[in-house]
Amino acid sequence: MGSVWAVVVAAGQSRRMSKGINKQLLPLAGRPVLAHSLAVLEAVSCLEGFVLVVSAPDVARFHQLAKEKWGCCKLSNVVHGGDRRQDSVWEGLCALPSNTQTVLVHDGARPLVCVEQVEKVVSEAVRWGAVSLAVPVKDTVKESSPDGFVVRTLARDLLWLTQTPQAFSYSLLIDAHCRARQTHTVATDDAALVEAMGYRVKLVEGSYSNIKITTPEDLAVAEALWQIKNQS
Repeated sequence: MGSVWAVVVAAGQSRRMSKGINKQLLPLAGRPVLAHSLAVLEAVSCLEGFVLVVSAPDVARFHQLAKEKWGCCKLSNVVHGGDRRQDSVWEGLCALPSNTQTVLVHDGARPLVCVEQVEKVVSEAVRWGAVSLAVPVKDTVKESSPDGFVVRTLARDLLWLTQTPQAFSYSLLIDAHCRARQTHTVATDDAALVEAMGYRVKLVEGSYSNIKITTPEDLAVAEALWQIKNQS
């Protein structure tokens, strides 16, 4: 399998939370959201370590929290992110060891991912080179025109909602980011950058509980899901 490392992206501004606090530090079942995400990575046996990417003013604070409060033994470094998500991922990639062979990219705001899902993504990335966790779309999806009228209804049985973690050959993801920087390509996830190079990305079915904390409603849903998961 080679050397497996992760980049954890937690540099967002949390504008949609409307709470005046970094969403990564909001309490979920008594612990900060980010602490849950990092605890899962700590428990993944094939993962050698990870780099955490946060906003520049938070670097020292998050390093202290992760090391002293959350018990993150696999944390290698905390670096500051950029203006966009892909800029933050790039900063994380640059901070990884040079012998990294497989890299996992995970959103810090997805605290309900499980160890088994992470391990599956890593093993499939070793086989395919590029993998994304995803779930099938449950609702009917419409494509609209700019003025809000339906253009077409998409075939639901072929549509997926991508999640993180995503995992890649390290050299492939570096090449994808370098090309994006040269061509000024912008994407909302790393898989799209790899796709732009003509490389196929394998989808691995995840869980509908692996939600991303973006709004106050998401946090309430995550709390309920955590309670259900830990009562079963």
